[in-house]
Amino acid sequence: MAITAAMVKELRDSTGAGMMDAKKALTETGGDMEAAVDWLRTKGLSKAAKKSGRTAAEGLVAVRVADGVGVAVEINSETDFVGKNAEFQSMVADVAGAALGVSDLEALNAAEIGGKTVADTITDKIAKIGENMSLRRMARVEGAGVVSYVHNAAAEGMGKIGVLVAFDGDEGFARQVAMHIAASNPAALDEAALDPALVEKERQVQIDIARESGKPDAVIEKMIVGRMKKFMADSTLLGQAFVMNPDLTVEAAAKEAGTAITGFVRLEVGEGIEKKQEDFAAEVAKVAQG
Repeated sequence: MAITAAMVKELRDSTGAGMMDAKKALTETGGDMEAAVDWLRTKGLSKAAKKSGRTAAEGLVAVRVADGVGVAVEINSETDFVGKNAEFQSMVADVAGAALGVSDLEALNAAEIGGKTVADTITDKIAKIGENMSLRRMARVEGAGVVSYVHNAAAEGMGKIGVLVAFDGDEGFARQVAMHIAASNPAALDEAALDPALVEKERQVQIDIARESGKPDAVIEKMIVGRMKKFMADSTLLGQAFVMNPDLTVEAAAKEAGTAITGFVRLEVGEGIEKKQEDFAAEVAKVAQG
């Protein structure tokens, strides 16, 4: 019986097995879907699907830089313990290397590592290590030069926070800016790059706060202008006080260094993921009550 791509996809979707493993299972069982599922189970290759519902909020961010291009990838796992696993770290490093040759997350999932797609490589690792994992994000910057910085490094080029800075000028200064970004987490490079929705939301919040004061509209207007100016400074990289010299903004420090900061990326493991908090005492009580 001919094994079609649709059959392989169906088996992969139901078991979480890798593409080549699914194809081999169907070949070994003459295309019998149920038998193929059993074949995968006996080989320990279908357990990845059982892990897919678990929250993966730990893991690592890895960065790579080559020829004026920098990439950062976030691969999540369920526990911090897996982030320290040498096999997991090796996979993360391979994925980061593959990211240098693509432009977005979809292309990265389809890129190949050792004859397997990145997506299948991760699925295989789920089955082997026994935890849910996911390639969550990829970011890319380009410039005359690009530097990277990793905070809380677990291995070379990977850790809990990864930063890339595109620059034109002094590389040493750019590295200082990368450390500043790791600590200060700016929302955008400058005011022009800030999300208008974010700015408007903050403006409305400040208007509501100011109105609670009961002051005249003319005074409120001035309050809003001042508060929004501070918000812009705090939210943008170039407007923030430089951690290496708080008397200067990053923009002023860059000017002194004769360097233009043209872009940046900051990825932090698990940011924005709601982690499930387990109350084990309550869980035991619930079980005891039937």
